[in-house]
Amino acid sequence: MLIALNKPYGALSQFTDRSQPPKPTLAGFGLPAGIYAAGRLDHDSEGLLLLTDDGALAHRLTDPRHKQAKTYLVQVEGEPSAAQLQRLRDGVELNDGPTLPARARALDPPDWLWPRDPPVRFRKTVPDAWLELSIGEGRNRQVRRMTAAVGLPTLRLIRVAIGPHRLDGLAPGQWRAL
Repeated sequence: MLIALNKPYGALSQFTDRSQPPKPTLAGFGLPAGIYAAGRLDHDSEGLLLLTDDGALAHRLTDPRHKQAKTYLVQVEGEPSAAQLQRLRDGVELNDGPTLPARARALDPPDWLWPRDPPVRFRKTVPDAWLELSIGEGRNRQVRRMTAAVGLPTLRLIRVAIGPHRLDGLAPGQWRAL
């Protein structure tokens, strides 16, 4: 079984939480029993999360050796220059080593995107922009660290695809079997 979930902002990519007060978890979305997340999204990231009951499939989806690109829409602070986009495409040096090259391009703001609750902070004097970024790795907070390393701090991060699996119109909190 393979399930696509649009994980909302603020929800954890796990079924339990022992913090006080507890944060929303996957248990609140009416998912079938016996599945678990194939990978993670931080609580402050949104979008596609794949869940499965098949360990081998989870491994194929998450192990970088299987080259399942993860594609994100990233709202960043600032206007990306050609040089900043090229640095992302070439790979960025992070404190845990260099990243693999990414596919990166500037986008117009997506017209289909749902509002985030709480909204992203808005500052009149600081422009923001949208990028599409595809990576083949899955390091902790990698996209956020990559954009920060090139001078474009991430304001909002939405995963829209993992390999051939896409979000395709799922609203936050909705899921479908693939």
